[in-house]
Amino acid sequence: MSRILGGGVRTESYAGGRWNVRQLRGGVEDRGYTCPGCQQRLSARTAHVVVWPADGLGDVEDRRHWHTACWSARERRPPQGSWR
Repeated sequence: MSRILGGGVRTESYAGGRWNVRQLRGGVEDRGYTCPGCQQRLSARTAHVVVWPADGLGDVEDRRHWHTACWSARERRPPQGSWR
């Protein structure tokens, strides 16, 4: 299971909205995700961020797992396709 670093959620701006961002460190779980920023596989074993709309409840279907570098570069390299 992934663990939270710093124990908190921060709020950041992107694409005209506010987003909750939680930093995760790699866990033992072998789940995989597709990063919206680069469309590449993201292993749950790799440190990454989970992002969801700040006006939502953080429901599973609203959350997206991003490589940390891709989330940091979201303004210069926006996500491909629909990620919301």
